[in-house]
Amino acid sequence: MSTRSTAGTANDPRCGCDEGSRLTSRRTVLRAALAAAATGVTTYAVGDVSTQVSFAAPGWNGETLVVLSLHGGFDGLSAVVPGGDGAYYAARPTIAVPRSTLLGLDQMFGLHPAMAPLVPFWKNGTFGVVHAVGQSDPTRSHFAAMEQMETAAPGSSVRTGWIDRTIGSLGTGSVLGAVGISNQQPRSFAGPAPKTTTTSLDGFSLIGPGDDRPTWHAALRRMHTGARPEVAAPATTLLSAMEDVAKLPGRTAGPANGAAYPDSDLGRALAQAAVLKKSGAPVQVIALDYGDWDMHAGLGRVDGGWMRDKLTELSSALAAFATDLGSAFGSTTLVTLSEFGRRVGENASGGLDHGHGNAVLLLGGGVVGGRVHGVWPGLGADRLVDGDLAGTTDYRSVIGEVLQKRCGAGSLGTIFPGVGGSPLGVVRAR
Repeated sequence: MSTRSTAGTANDPRCGCDEGSRLTSRRTVLRAALAAAATGVTTYAVGDVSTQVSFAAPGWNGETLVVLSLHGGFDGLSAVVPGGDGAYYAARPTIAVPRSTLLGLDQMFGLHPAMAPLVPFWKNGTFGVVHAVGQSDPTRSHFAAMEQMETAAPGSSVRTGWIDRTIGSLGTGSVLGAVGISNQQPRSFAGPAPKTTTTSLDGFSLIGPGDDRPTWHAALRRMHTGARPEVAAPATTLLSAMEDVAKLPGRTAGPANGAAYPDSDLGRALAQAAVLKKSGAPVQVIALDYGDWDMHAGLGRVDGGWMRDKLTELSSALAAFATDLGSAFGSTTLVTLSEFGRRVGENASGGLDHGHGNAVLLLGGGVVGGRVHGVWPGLGADRLVDGDLAGTTDYRSVIGEVLQKRCGAGSLGTIFPGVGGSPLGVVRAR
């Protein structure tokens, strides 16, 4: 379940394409929670951000993978700028980020100045980047690209989502169980692993007359006693999930270590993700959606505008999350994904159309940071793929390395069928 702002979608005049958003109303929260429990992950949705969580079995090794999906087509060339490639400036005469303003600049790359909150993590080696990342069968359709990325099994008959397969491959189970009620969910969670969704930790409860939740829980359990499993399981599983979430410590303690989240949907969602991680609950995967990156027009300049505002919010929220985690940061790896990048050349509206190759951001205690990983193909006309940055690294190999080195996954064959290549060295082994 995901709610997302309409900016940058078919409902917004800035863009005529469909960002593939999965919209819901507050009335569908309980139904969505029951449905998501059927397929495994707990979703904490706030505004245009959805947070989905899988509670692991006793074999969990303590690592938490956080997947932040930048839906709409994140422009990695604006965030992690190839300032040493002259073709970048030739292709973007009005919206390029000046080389003199770049942060952490090496011979080729530097960070957009709006990413200043992440520079301390860049310097201490816990924030890094993989550039020129893409899909093996690129498409410029939001819907098709999102579906392919979340299924992550091109050329195969696999129809489950890659996070569902990850949970199954690592042998995870759940006190939440499996519920056979369906509802619209991200493709990456499709499959048999147990999942649960909610809009917030505090709001993950029954709503009824008064506030006598134990009585309501007991009554609902009695109502389903003796019912067929396919009828009883959804209700009893959801009730168990509510009771477990209610027991999580630190829900009202606020951020730790002086962390200051931006007052935004993303800030609030990451704050809740930090509560989950710090609580000591065996949270294996947390996934969040952060949309509104579909900047076909009016991207802005380095000193202001749409891109700068989005990167400021993103960087501030990520820095607060890392600070808030404290010692738990050491067993957390956050990875950003987007369905595709943007074209190298700006369009006549001061924006960027759908492209291919992109940047993946990594943040965590085990990240090999302070550098840009991957094979840089260059932006010369003879190096582009139909006007786009080439994707020289399969995004699945980046996630796969994290799963193997940090999360304890063995062979990736069941998670990412057909994926190959050698590890890039983006994370250290636990």
